Amino acid sequence: MSDQPGLNAEAKKVLLRKIPHGVFICGVAEGEEVNGFTASWVTQGSFEPPLVVMAVRADSTSNGIIQRTRRFSLNVLSSDQKDLAAVFFKPQKAMGGRFDAAPFSLGPLGLPILNDALGGVECELVGQVAHGDHTVFVGEVKSAVLHRDASALELSSTGWQYGG
Repeated sequence: MSDQPGLNAEAKKVLLRKIPHGVFICGVAEGEEVNGFTASWVTQGSFEPPLVVMAVRADSTSNGIIQRTRRFSLNVLSSDQKDLAAVFFKPQKAMGGRFDAAPFSLGPLGLPILNDALGGVECELVGQVAHGDHTVFVGEVKSAVLHRDASALELSSTGWQYGG
């Protein structure tokens, strides 16, 4: 239950889950370690400079890597790539193992860009807000790789729930 008087927890849950989200693969790299995870709380934040905004679980390994390296990539999946997203959706203990099933190349900033994704952007961290159970990162897009163009994967089409 919420400790906020007057907050209808069920209404909050239903309404917040109505916010549309894509499903992206965020990539991070530190030394020889490469890791990736699904990110659905993502949006564009500015045209000039080009900014993206992404929320990442505060207690995740990748959150710490983003804070230390000040970089991350965002890979855009096509609408038929739910199976690829699922590889990165489940928590795992070993870093990098997800990429065994998802071939990638390193972009100019040294971050993973999935070969089978629509493409990806590499970002340098320009701001963050650490509050609650996620950190909101603001990244400036420094490189972009487009493999092909198609409709993007959306969370609502997967049957998965993340939000509320």
